[in-house]
Amino acid sequence: MPGIDECLLEAMALPGARGASLVDWTSGLALGTAGESPTGDHETTAAETAELARAAAEFDSFAATGDTGEAGKAGEAAPPPGPPVEDLIVTTRAGYHVLRFVETSFDSSVFLHLWLDRDQGNLALARIRLRDLAERLVLG
Repeated sequence: MPGIDECLLEAMALPGARGASLVDWTSGLALGTAGESPTGDHETTAAETAELARAAAEFDSFAATGDTGEAGKAGEAAPPPGPPVEDLIVTTRAGYHVLRFVETSFDSSVFLHLWLDRDQGNLALARIRLRDLAERLVLG
């Protein structure tokens, strides 16, 4: 099971990978980085992507289970554990930003951020590999 550095190196091995980081979306701090940053500064990128991740994780619109009835009805299935959002994809003219939430044994407030070149990256492959990395990542 890879630690942070190994996980980020594996992410950087993906076709078209330009940069990768593990970010705490509560504080906006990068816990680890590899490669380039779209802003030239990994801490700025971490803070900016954390804002996006925080919005997705905390807004009810994204946490909805699909049930249009009243919440908390008897016999209603509990939501699955972990963050309500699996990943976010932001497409720019030059690339893709994939944010994959990591389920942890503590508060699950971290995500992997992968920045891909649009011409060389494979978005589907990146999502699959980031999911695998997030499941295997060892924190602590």
